Amino acid sequence: MMIRCKAVLLAVVLGLLSTFALAEDTPVGVWKNIDDQTHQAKALIEISQTASGELTGKIVKLLQHPDAVCDNCEGALKGKPDLGMTILWGLKQDGKTWSGGRILDPKSGKVYSAKMTVLEGGKKLEVRGFLGISLLGRSQVWERQ
Repeated sequence: MMIRCKAVLLAVVLGLLSTFALAEDTPVGVWKNIDDQTHQAKALIEISQTASGELTGKIVKLLQHPDAVCDNCEGALKGKPDLGMTILWGLKQDGKTWSGGRILDPKSGKVYSAKMTVLEGGKKLEVRGFLGISLLGRSQVWERQ
């Protein structure tokens, strides 16, 4: 009976550890984005995964300009508050990266192709927006919250 209890306890512990390990390899969660030019924290972005496995991300807190609106956006987003705006969508897992999606820069109103890679055991997320090939773009490293 004691051996059976130890085996069950070990299975539970290993299950929990594997769950934590998987959580570190996913971009799902809340991230603080850091401006690649000013190196200042700008916002908290919540990334979630849809039922189809695609990632979406929306601004859940603005750290510098809480009343910012997307003046340079086009269409339905023009003049809408940045807070609550979906700025990331359509990324699909491709090995250790997530790609094939789009990212909106609310400041410029421009939409770019996007890819992201989880770094440092899930503590950081490299987010790259680019036009055409990924060499023509810029990256930010976000910090998990």
